[in-house]
Amino acid sequence: MNNSDARLDGAGVTAVEVAGAPAPPSRLRAEGLRVGYDDRVVIDDLDITIPDAAITTIIGPNGCGKSTLLRALSRLLPPRAGTVYLDDEDINGMRPKTVARTLGLLPQNPVAPEGLTVGELVARGRHPHQRWYQQATPEDEAAVEWALEQTATADFADRSIDALSGGQRQRVWIALTLAQQTDLLLLDEPTTYLDLAHSVEILDLVHALRTEHGKTVVMVLHDLNLAARYSDSLFVMRSGQVVAHGTPAEVITSELLLDAFGLQSHVMADPIFGAPMIVPLGSRHPVRPEARA
Repeated sequence: MNNSDARLDGAGVTAVEVAGAPAPPSRLRAEGLRVGYDDRVVIDDLDITIPDAAITTIIGPNGCGKSTLLRALSRLLPPRAGTVYLDDEDINGMRPKTVARTLGLLPQNPVAPEGLTVGELVARGRHPHQRWYQQATPEDEAAVEWALEQTATADFADRSIDALSGGQRQRVWIALTLAQQTDLLLLDEPTTYLDLAHSVEILDLVHALRTEHGKTVVMVLHDLNLAARYSDSLFVMRSGQVVAHGTPAEVITSELLLDAFGLQSHVMADPIFGAPMIVPLGSRHPVRPEARA
C-alpha cells in the first residue's frame, strides 16, 4: 500500500493506518467505549473516529457489535465506560433535542404507533426543530415533502403505515430520518426488506447526500459488495472490536474476508465502478487457476 503501514491484530487481521498522516476531522468519535446489555459486555475499550462529510460503513459477521456500536454513537445506549463525543462534547451530557437537531438515527426494526399515516410519521422527523406549542411551519412542510419525494413514498403519504409492505415501510422510516435534516446520519441496515433496485436507489440517495450536501453518513450493511461500492471508508468488526479500517480498496481482501467472516472468496475489481467486488466461494466451487493470477 502506498504511504501506509499495516498493523496486525492478534488474529492476523489487517488494519490500515496512513503513516504520518494527521487524524481526519471528526464531529463524531468514541474513546475507550464499553457497552452491553444486562450482564453481557458487547464492546469493550473501543476507539473509533468517524470522518466528516464521508460515507462510513461498518461491516462484520452477525453478532459482532455493529448495531450496538451505532446505538452507542447515537446516544441510544449509554456507555458503561468511555465517552462518545459529538462536536467535542460528551453526547450523553447533551440535551436530547440538541442531539436530535444534529444527528439522525434509523434503528433496526423501528415500530410506529398504531393508526399513523405515512405523512404523519415522516412529519415526526421535524419534532426536534419545533417547540411543543408550535404548529408546522412552511419549512417543516417543505422538509417532509422533500423527504417523501427522495424516498419515492409521496404517492402513499395518506395511507396507514400498517397497510404497507416491509420494503415500503423501510423507505418511510428513511424518509422520517431525512426529514430531520441533520448533518450526521446513522443508518442501521437501511436496505433491510428492500429489493436490489430499491437498495441501489436508497444508496444512490445516500451518496448524493454526501456529495451534494456534505452529510456525514455512518451505515451498517450486510451486503459487502454494496458496502464496497458506496463507502468512502470501512470499519470491519469482529467480537466487539474494530479489526480493520481504511478505504474499501485497502480493506477488502480475500484474507480479511476469511479471517473476519470465515468466508472463502475471490476479490476482483468491479468492471464498472472499480471498487472491490467479492465473489463468494464454497468447497463445491474452488478457485480456478486463472482466478488466482
